[in-house]
Amino acid sequence: MLESTAAETVATLVAGIVLIAGLVSVVVPVLPGSLLVIVALLVWAVLLGGPTVWAVSLAGVMLALLGWSASTVLTGRVLRRESIPRGPILVALAAGLVGLIVLPPLGLFLGFALGLFCAEYFRRERDWRAAGSSSLQALRAVGIGLLVEFFCAGVAVSLFVIGAVIHLVF
Repeated sequence: MLESTAAETVATLVAGIVLIAGLVSVVVPVLPGSLLVIVALLVWAVLLGGPTVWAVSLAGVMLALLGWSASTVLTGRVLRRESIPRGPILVALAAGLVGLIVLPPLGLFLGFALGLFCAEYFRRERDWRAAGSSSLQALRAVGIGLLVEFFCAGVAVSLFVIGAVIHLVF
């Protein structure tokens, strides 16, 4: 636990910056965003201590875990329902990374969508309607999962802000 108010303020500011990086990483997956949020909240709680900080941190960690797992479950359920194996998803991820390098940050999403469609097109024996339908369902699932994860991580960061103000001011 930190002893001075200045050290607590610096630790809180650094944690806030890492939390913002985590939020950005949920949308632009350069780093694992929810994991970054969880680690930042736990390190902040260990450094500052106190009941308010721990309560806020644990609530934020639970929200980030909920969003992260809900995103994974929602996306996985649709991918199984549409019978999309891991191969097209890996092709889509590779195409998304290439797109990120070629046209940052929009290229990530365009590359992922195009890679998924192309992989599904060849997997479904060049049936563009079936490939388009399954790709659209998969993209919708990924989008909904991303929104759920971002919302939960955003609420966790909001709790951090409230907890930081309470801890540092009162």
